[in-house]
Amino acid sequence: MDSVVILIAAPGSRAISPAISRSVGDLAAAKPQWLHEREALQFTVRSLSPAERAEIGRLVKDQPIDVAHLPAENRRKRLLIADMDSTMIGQECIDELGALAGVGERIKEITASAMRGELDFEGALKARLALMKGLPETAIATVLSERITFTSGGKTLIATMKAHGAYAALVSGGFVQFTGHVARHLSFDEHRANELVINQGKLMGTVREPILGKDAKVSALHELARKLGIDLADTLAVGDGANDIPMLKDAGLGVALHAKPKVQEAVSVAINHGDLTALLYLQGYRREEFR
Repeated sequence: MDSVVILIAAPGSRAISPAISRSVGDLAAAKPQWLHEREALQFTVRSLSPAERAEIGRLVKDQPIDVAHLPAENRRKRLLIADMDSTMIGQECIDELGALAGVGERIKEITASAMRGELDFEGALKARLALMKGLPETAIATVLSERITFTSGGKTLIATMKAHGAYAALVSGGFVQFTGHVARHLSFDEHRANELVINQGKLMGTVREPILGKDAKVSALHELARKLGIDLADTLAVGDGANDIPMLKDAGLGVALHAKPKVQEAVSVAINHGDLTALLYLQGYRREEFR
């Protein structure tokens, strides 16, 4: 069965030089197919040995270039499941709330440990929320307006996939008070997350049960695939934290985006230099097809 070797450079870097293209092409015994000149390049190959894959990695190791090796068939996916914090946006919303509550450093420590897989997700969530009990509800609007940035390429990713018939869902272990805003801005079809309990204008330091953790993400993947009448092979998932691993492993294409080491080790595709448009190149979209 044919497979595809894909090189994706950091946006604007033009790091895929003619020399790199020739070297990889010679190694793979394949002709280059440009998806975007100097920034995204693919080769269709019959086979590629582990040694040849390692050599391609060596050829680009000093450049801002990601390399992926994927089956050539069924590349364009019909369902996108995306994590929110540090994936579709550049921040962890709970950390930003913690900073406004004056407990930012302690919450960041717990968040980092949970994302590395060192702490149980639900226990870590409850511990962090308890530290913010009594924080004014207005802190949510402050975080949204002053502290949240969107990851480059997100709108393009979703618009392009939806234009080709895909469904997009934002599934987060965070909070609906944030996923609603992010989903509307990026045009997701739906969003799922935990709901912060608020009473008399203040956070109660809890969320409504049941808590949506890593099982909720992989469950959403399976549920939505069934609802759409598609196989898991037709799905794409993207995330960065340990609680994303089950979802990433079950998806037809699971991508670790600027992810923690444990996440990158668990999946076959990691993007460390590209932005969210890298997920379009992985699916074989050419730059001129982007919306």
